[in-house]
Amino acid sequence: MSITRRTARRSVQILGVAAASSALALSAAGSALACNINEFSAEAKCDGSKGVITVTDKDPSGTPATITVFLESNGADAKQIGEQDVTGSREGVTVTFDEDWSPNAEYRVHVAAGKDKDHLIVDKDITPNLTTPSEGCSKDESTPPATPSPSESASTPAEESPTPSASESSSAPASTSSNAPSPAAGDSNLAETGANSNTGLIAGIAGALVVVGGGAVFFGMRRRGANSGR
Repeated sequence: MSITRRTARRSVQILGVAAASSALALSAAGSALACNINEFSAEAKCDGSKGVITVTDKDPSGTPATITVFLESNGADAKQIGEQDVTGSREGVTVTFDEDWSPNAEYRVHVAAGKDKDHLIVDKDITPNLTTPSEGCSKDESTPPATPSPSESASTPAEESPTPSASESSSAPASTSSNAPSPAAGDSNLAETGANSNTGLIAGIAGALVVVGGGAVFFGMRRRGANSGR
């Protein structure tokens, strides 16, 4: 059975279309597996009371990458926090940087990915820059339940202080009332003693009698002298 030119031409066209489709499919698959900056993410977390910065690489192609973290200040790098290598996976691989970050601090995270450092697939920063939370990791220590306990301990003496003062105030009137009647009673006894005794009256009567008696004796002697003279 002979093949005509027309049939052969059609077969070549079909093979060409199939090859082109395969090339496009492979190109799309290669692009899908290529490392991309969007496959990297950074986050500021707390490990107990200490701060950490984590970077996760979800690159399914497993391209080796180098992560570098910088602390930013006024739009410039203030210092380099650290640098670590990571090989990502579809599930994600995370690297951790120990950093006692401050609230609302800004960090720049740079990703350099590629098997050849001279021909990097990715050489970009994760955008936007990482901004830490508004509360630090030591927030529980800065506002501990120890704050209410001093107030409670301070309030306890305040509650106890009125008790002694009240007892003292109650004992003070008691002592005053117990002492007050004694001088008053003594004064009343003395006053009553002076009022009941007749010593002054008797002395006055005796004196009057002495004067009267003396006068009678005097006049009696004058009369006796006058009679004898006659």
